[in-house]
Amino acid sequence: MVDGVTLREFRSYRELQLQLEPGLVLVTGANGAGKTNLLEALHVGTQGFSPRTRSDAHLVHHDADHARVTVAGRREAVPTTVDVTLARHAPKRARLNGAPVRSAEHLRTELTTLVFTPDRLAVVKGGPAVRRAYLDRSLGRLLPSRAPLPLEYGAALGQRNAAIRRISAGHATRDSLSPWTERVVVLGAALVAARLETLALLARPFAERAEELGLTETELAYEGDPPSVDELDARVDRDLERGSTGLGPHLHEIAIRSRGRDLRTLGSQGEQRLAVLALLLAEAELLADRSRVPPLVLLDDALSELDADRRRILSARLGHVGQAIVTATGAEAMPLAPAQLLVVTPGSVRAA
Repeated sequence: MVDGVTLREFRSYRELQLQLEPGLVLVTGANGAGKTNLLEALHVGTQGFSPRTRSDAHLVHHDADHARVTVAGRREAVPTTVDVTLARHAPKRARLNGAPVRSAEHLRTELTTLVFTPDRLAVVKGGPAVRRAYLDRSLGRLLPSRAPLPLEYGAALGQRNAAIRRISAGHATRDSLSPWTERVVVLGAALVAARLETLALLARPFAERAEELGLTETELAYEGDPPSVDELDARVDRDLERGSTGLGPHLHEIAIRSRGRDLRTLGSQGEQRLAVLALLLAEAELLADRSRVPPLVLLDDALSELDADRRRILSARLGHVGQAIVTATGAEAMPLAPAQLLVVTPGSVRAA
């Protein structure tokens, strides 16, 4: 639970100290006032990185060299403070309860934040790589003991691809490929199993939340099987020609369907938005059930393209997922009264 946030030289904010209430917080203001910057700061302060950019320089106020985000809150009633310092020309630094963490991104293993931004529609409408990345992040949150699997598989795959290139260049024999083929097979099988388990966990709450929002008969389907040594050996010539491994979970697809239609190609933008929101709500529900510390949920401009009934349903559901912070251009966008209403004007935020 976030109790307060302090910003210094972050994006459009010179200096801001803000207290946050538990429950549903609505952040309102004109377009360009700084609502998204506030949510972005909360994501940086709890996850160590921005959901909008990987360039720390873009997070620093235009005429400053450093920015700082400090978030104070509670985990199971235990006071918790996170401090993240960003610099234009130096690595960012993070401290958790005063102690340095090995990397700012390590915060995501300690704190859980889920975010919706308009560009998250790419989870449905984008290419397979976007859905794989989304699923692997959910895997890390829902199955923390297996969170390293995507990185471990990626590292083994990188080594096999490097061996393929060495063989193609005449600097190694085909025998050098065998250890990495075996490693890719072992880790690939483990990764596929973990992905399938994650999808199985998400399937029911996703279908229920989607149904509430008017998206019926939804399903999540994994398309792809773990590679075997025989399969990889049989296509070595093709892999040598293309310079990389052409079989495995790095190429698998996750289909998101409604009434049998693949929403990537046959869904409207409204349906794609509902699917992404249903995924977020489903994971928030699972995390709240599986941990005594519910996630922080950030929704930027999630209400603008929903009709009144769907805004009411979403608002009611957000009241049950822990602490949720939602942006909108006006208070009328949310049918239910929030626990706290904040009004943003350029560079400042006040409680209404």
